[in-house]
Amino acid sequence: MDHADVLIVGGGHAGAQCAIALRQNGYAGSVTIIGKEAEPPYERPPLSKDYFSGEKSFERLLIRPPAFWVAKAIGLRLGREVIAVDPAAKRVALSDGESLTYGTLVWAAGGDARRLSCVGSQLAGIHYVRTREDCDRLMEEVASGARRIAVIGGGYIGLEAAAVLTRAGCQVTLLEAAPRVLARVAGPELSRFYEAEHRAHGVDLRTGVTVIDLQGETRVAGVRLEDGSVVPADAVIVGIGIVPAVAPLVAAGAAGANGLEIDAFCRTTLPDVYAIGDCAAFACHHAGGAVLRVESVQNANDQAGCVARAICGDAQPYRAFPWFWSNQYDLKLQTAGLSLGHDAMVMRGDPATRSFSVIYLREGRVIALDCVNSVKDYVQGRKLVEAGARPDPARLTDTGIPLKDCL
Repeated sequence: MDHADVLIVGGGHAGAQCAIALRQNGYAGSVTIIGKEAEPPYERPPLSKDYFSGEKSFERLLIRPPAFWVAKAIGLRLGREVIAVDPAAKRVALSDGESLTYGTLVWAAGGDARRLSCVGSQLAGIHYVRTREDCDRLMEEVASGARRIAVIGGGYIGLEAAAVLTRAGCQVTLLEAAPRVLARVAGPELSRFYEAEHRAHGVDLRTGVTVIDLQGETRVAGVRLEDGSVVPADAVIVGIGIVPAVAPLVAAGAAGANGLEIDAFCRTTLPDVYAIGDCAAFACHHAGGAVLRVESVQNANDQAGCVARAICGDAQPYRAFPWFWSNQYDLKLQTAGLSLGHDAMVMRGDPATRSFSVIYLREGRVIALDCVNSVKDYVQGRKLVEAGARPDPARLTDTGIPLKDCL
């Protein structure tokens, strides 16, 4: 078919869930997903965790089995990209030379890994863990004997990869330009805890360091730092964020730069065009109205549901609760809310026990929690965030008082 009543660009969590939600809401029109990768939609967070460690097969990562898409009459056009959009004609041009028209366009293209631009960045042995193919290449190199691994970037991707590689017997050096890891998403207490944990597991973790270039002939052999020292490396993993995949829509006139601007119903500034997931920027109620992108499975799935309902005639503003998680070693981090703009922090429990929570407040109101190996705090604490509770900080620190009693 060269037409789709709903055309979804992107085969990640957001795109797949939007198609699923359309059928769940009784939508009977034609639905097509255009996916950049050759594989059907799959879960991405496990790539740097369970899949990379070998604990989960790729088949277990599939969002739905292949037969599901056929049974639900959801077309999959895989291994191709949208390179241009004509909003007046409601037509998209694909990388394989084909074109499709649409009734409604849902842009769920996510983002591409931010690339290094320094000398040596094109050498073999440099990896960006964003797709299954990325992960498979790295796994093959480790299986073939790569043991000295340099990880550039101290965000979740870098830390999770460092944990898996260390457990696999590799010598890992983690390089972070900021003064601490997780600087964009967590407070200093949590950063210090994870830095200590990684060092205790043998990771050579360095903060406040600047990468000058990558050295080697045809293959990377080391990472040169600003002080002139070189970190030997058989392979390099780069985890320095993503670049939202929005160029075709911006070129077509959609507002947005670091993400497509959407309203409360996930509509872009172009007619009959929605944007969801990692590539969408919106005024977030849980961040005091700040315009931002939220890179999480929760945000992707909930925005997908919002758009599906709107297309089916039940438009409701997007106000879903943000949550995140990360698994490193035997540590499970669960985050409720967004700590952006906090003016106070409360430590609940002792990090030395490896089970504690950091509670973030703004003007006395609980806005977020980071809970390490503390599921009960996470479950009860998110209710404080949702309620906009203003509890006595002294009660928050008392682990003998359940957080549900602080409402």
